[in-house]
Amino acid sequence: MDFDLTEEQRLLSDSVDRLLADTYTFEKRKTYVTEPEGWSRALWSQYAELGLLGLPFAEEYGGFGGGGIETMLVMQAFGRVLALEPYLASVVLSGTALRLAGNQALEAALLPRMAEGKLVVAFAHGERQARYDLSDVLTSAKRKGGGWVLDGAKSVVTHGGVAGKLIVSARIKGDRNDPAGIALFLVDGNANGVARRAYRLRDGMGAAEIALAGVEVGGDALLCDAGKAFPVIERVAEAGIAATAAEAVGAMETMQAMTLEYLKTRQQFGRAIGDNQALQHRATEMFVALEQGRSLAMLAAMMVDEPDAAERQRNIAIVKAGVGQAARFVSQNAVQLHGGIGMTEEYAIGHYFRRVMVIEHSFGDTAHHLSRLAEQVA
Repeated sequence: MDFDLTEEQRLLSDSVDRLLADTYTFEKRKTYVTEPEGWSRALWSQYAELGLLGLPFAEEYGGFGGGGIETMLVMQAFGRVLALEPYLASVVLSGTALRLAGNQALEAALLPRMAEGKLVVAFAHGERQARYDLSDVLTSAKRKGGGWVLDGAKSVVTHGGVAGKLIVSARIKGDRNDPAGIALFLVDGNANGVARRAYRLRDGMGAAEIALAGVEVGGDALLCDAGKAFPVIERVAEAGIAATAAEAVGAMETMQAMTLEYLKTRQQFGRAIGDNQALQHRATEMFVALEQGRSLAMLAAMMVDEPDAAERQRNIAIVKAGVGQAARFVSQNAVQLHGGIGMTEEYAIGHYFRRVMVIEHSFGDTAHHLSRLAEQVA
């Protein structure tokens, strides 16, 4: 198999790296966190101008028709600088939901605005009681005239506090864990009955708790009907795993580079601590883990559009567990090898540590996916 990037993919990677090198130093990132939305609207516009916000969308909707590899390259670049913008929430998760749901009217209405950077959409599916069970949905949708009324709550919705539109999963029929009874709806973020409590996760990323109390939507808000929605939700989660795996690899790259530089420059007893053979071995083990994570992220990028559901799900679970283990090893050792400075708020390495720990617990943690794999071979 040819793992070389095409000329277009190399140009994409180079252009994103150049943009972020100029605009996303660690000091500048601190200023973006303090902006009203917790990220830079000016940079979001630059992403749109570069074509990043429409990268995976069809050309007819203002996109470039990119696939998993292109998304991987962008997310790796974002991981290297700990980018705060809602690319994962809007472009990857919500964009995947719109693309796979097959509602062409909503695609035509939303995707061009998303590609232009004029609309942020959040995918609101997780609920407090569900943990990692994608079929556990208590939010309900009941018929009212030609439309629907939604009641319930969604938890830890990535960038849900700033999204203009929400893609909300709700149960039309069936018991709490019945995957066949779930539908997807498009809801205005400021609709009557929608209450949002925005906050920052431990890594600085934005999230929100969302309550829905008698929220009325029209019949045209039905993105995907019951019986068809759950496979879309699974694919959205898989796209999220592939994207965050690539982001974790980017973060690991930076942590590895920072640690090597620290080992070369930190002096103790008159010589660089990197002269210590035990620390050299530890740095080598970090590099091996990084390369394992890189290979797995590439596997995820290639598998995310695999038509064989069983094959796709098995490989995505392998990626999630493997990248989680690699990122934990690299980040913990990066902090340890930096000593006390690695734990300070003013130094970047601790921020990278927190981001990869949040990634590990997104879309199911390492233990959850190892259990899924074990069930398949039992």
